[in-house]
Amino acid sequence: MQKVALTSTYRDKRGKGPARQLRMLGQVPAVLYSKGHSTLYTLNPKEIDKLLQTPSGENSLITLQSETVGTPPAEGEQGSRLAILKALQRSPITGKILHVDLFEISINDPLTLRVPVEVFGVSVGVKNGGILQHTLRDLEIRCLPSLIPDKIRIDITLLKVGDSLHVKDVPVSEGIEIISDLNLVLVSVVAPMSEAKLEAMLATAPKDTKAPEVIGAKKEEEDGKADPKAKGGKEKGKEEPKAKAKEGAKK
Repeated sequence: MQKVALTSTYRDKRGKGPARQLRMLGQVPAVLYSKGHSTLYTLNPKEIDKLLQTPSGENSLITLQSETVGTPPAEGEQGSRLAILKALQRSPITGKILHVDLFEISINDPLTLRVPVEVFGVSVGVKNGGILQHTLRDLEIRCLPSLIPDKIRIDITLLKVGDSLHVKDVPVSEGIEIISDLNLVLVSVVAPMSEAKLEAMLATAPKDTKAPEVIGAKKEEEDGKADPKAKGGKEKGKEEPKAKAKEGAKK
């Protein structure tokens, strides 16, 4: 587990307005939660990005080195504090970090968190034409901060077609407890779909599909029925005077 130091500044102004002003200045508002109370901080977004690129990523142990701006922090909130990333909010448009939530921890107290799972090797089943299905991408564990692994690596070399690895099969170091359901399937190798099965599925697919209704065409058809001129017809009211005129000419 990697420990990363972040330069931080205490702040005492809460609310959306002050937070927005910090972002305009290129800083990120942050909150450190600790045993029923919280402390406001300002962080450098570049340092946060560097932290996320480390092998430990979001599970890195964070040391907050702080300076005071505004009202001095309460007793017990001063100096260096150990924390872990709790939540990270980004802009859906630009991807920039908007807000950071941190959780203060003690090096002597165990904590619960999720750790990514990485598979390695090429399974026997895949070599024989099978398909690898990686169902779970992370596991929930509980351990002391000093024992948090960067990732949990799983060797899938011996998996044959039809084989699977469950959470209970995952080897972990001493002092680490897996909280996730032990019966969940982590990785499996399944047989590829045969051509005969694929053709059978296509044969049983419904074939009675109606053509999509074109609203414009239907409207033109209805207008044509309502207006005789649309089909080259003539109105009866205008045909009768012409017929009478012809009869008068014959007389």
